[in-house]
Amino acid sequence: MQHSKIAITTDSNSGLSLDEWKEKDVFVLPMPFLIGGESYFENINLSQDDFYKLLATKIGVSTSQPSIGDLSDFWTEILKEFDTIVHVPMSSGLSQSCATAQNLAKEFDGKVLVVDNHRISVTLKESISDAIQLRDNGKTAEEIKTYLENTGADSAIYIAVDTMTYLKRGGRVTGAAAMIGSLLRIKPVLEIRGEKLDKYMLARSMQKAKEAMKSAIKNHLEGEFAEYMKIGKMCISVAHTQNAEEAEIFCAELQKAFPNAPIHYCDPLSLSVSCHIGPGALAVTCTRTL
Repeated sequence: MQHSKIAITTDSNSGLSLDEWKEKDVFVLPMPFLIGGESYFENINLSQDDFYKLLATKIGVSTSQPSIGDLSDFWTEILKEFDTIVHVPMSSGLSQSCATAQNLAKEFDGKVLVVDNHRISVTLKESISDAIQLRDNGKTAEEIKTYLENTGADSAIYIAVDTMTYLKRGGRVTGAAAMIGSLLRIKPVLEIRGEKLDKYMLARSMQKAKEAMKSAIKNHLEGEFAEYMKIGKMCISVAHTQNAEEAEIFCAELQKAFPNAPIHYCDPLSLSVSCHIGPGALAVTCTRTL
């Protein structure tokens, strides 16, 4: 019996560039941003450097989602070569793009399966890696979808924010709180567990924020994910916003602290998150992996 030919698709919130894993039949839909009333697309006419330059100005920068037409054309083109698509967008708790994709998929006669595995950035990239491995091991599109949805919650992200300016701009903190935070050099640590971005704690320096994030990761690895740690199925990744040098240093610190959890990625944080937190941030994740 001939196996169906499965393509894996995601959006640029996974941190994947458009061509990064194309040879593995992974296709990336660029996410749009509205900047000064005009549409820009990540990795097409909006680079990381350009994004941060624009973010630093008073021009409004906001996230958007791909149009239904763009998504439909994206899938239609891929289905000329493949039998089935497993589409893994960013978490439904952080964007409407997952719900939009699920509704659109109904028009593709079962050829597109949309996965909501509650992840973003390097944790979503980990899911795409798992999907590739499952497909290459002969799993069906339905089996891949089931696995990714069942394991999606086995992940945590912590982000230490360097400035409160962008949290204030997005209405996540008041102007007064942002001013006091800046005076006291407070670094908020945010947490993403699937559905939303929440405050985890406030630290008095980036070093203290890093220690708090290490402690949070330790609690996960020794607590709810201890069984996966025992069998070598947990990994750590680091992400950052225009902070590559510090991210590399943080990677080395984490590898020393957690020698039995390999570091998989040290990547820029996806722009849809960066939009709300600005440059200079550091993030760490622990994620269940195949």
